[in-house]
Amino acid sequence: MPTYDYRCRACGHELEMFQSMSEGPKRKCPECGELKLQRLIGTGAGILFKGSGFYETDYRSSAYEKDKAADKPEENKAKSDKAGAATPAKDAKVTPAPKKDKGSSSSS
Repeated sequence: MPTYDYRCRACGHELEMFQSMSEGPKRKCPECGELKLQRLIGTGAGILFKGSGFYETDYRSSAYEKDKAADKPEENKAKSDKAGAATPAKDAKVTPAPKKDKGSSSSS
């Protein structure tokens, strides 16, 4: 139920009331008893989501979680394959290619 702000036009008393949205505005001031209570226009309240990741835990189906878990090993394997191709293994021996001699060409 929303909270509504009221002010009495007769005595100036201000108050808040919890009311149903379908309920009409109150008219009788609880302070002076006059029928001059006026509902004020407020800014309203914002919605605050507190906690860690409501969107991940509250609205995900179990099928989504299974698919998500199934995709992770493939991503990790693809990353390790790319990394392994770019750098040689620690135990691999690298032998230099034989040098070609530029000055020794056989000319008869």
